Amino acid sequence: MSSGRLGRPTTMTSVIAAITTSVDGYVTGPDDGPDQGLGEGGERLHYWVFRGPWSAESPPEGPPTGDEGGWLTELMERVGAVVGGRWTYEAAGHWGGTNPFGLPFFIVTHRPEDEPPGAGFTFVNGVEEAIRAARDAAGGKGVYVMGGADVIRQALDAGLVDEFSLIIAPVVLGGGKRLFDGSERSLDLEPIGVRQTRYATFIDYRVPRG
Repeated sequence: MSSGRLGRPTTMTSVIAAITTSVDGYVTGPDDGPDQGLGEGGERLHYWVFRGPWSAESPPEGPPTGDEGGWLTELMERVGAVVGGRWTYEAAGHWGGTNPFGLPFFIVTHRPEDEPPGAGFTFVNGVEEAIRAARDAAGGKGVYVMGGADVIRQALDAGLVDEFSLIIAPVVLGGGKRLFDGSERSLDLEPIGVRQTRYATFIDYRVPRG
């Protein structure tokens, strides 16, 4: 089932945040850590990205197709730079040392001196600084804030996000890291699109300013 499209025509330097959560509000399963970045059972959150079930022992097929692939394609066509958190970078195994997006990619970290040379990642100290740098690098297109949860919370709390997509996987994890734990801002969001697939429901919101 599909209704509407992701967002509205991108204005210069629009900031679009998106993250996948379980039905009970977790972005990882329990016991996430360096060797299990998504926690116990957390890979189920991202079946939509890889066309179905996968695990560390059974690598994913990917990339997404159908409505899931359409949503992701529309997003990536609108943006010219990406912002992600250090925890996500570590959990993804540094993406094998290669920028997976082919776009300027800014990693939020307290240790920018750890930036690897020649890998296509720019380490930046702080969410606001990272988004500012990404806007400058985006070539007039939008900025995609991919997470993790802490980076998205900080961006929302600082009023830096124009659109927010909540991707809900049809799973209950029962524990892990919650998306909005520690959030300091109350928000009224404007729904602008929704689509439903076998592995996720995509709800797109506009984030009012002020």
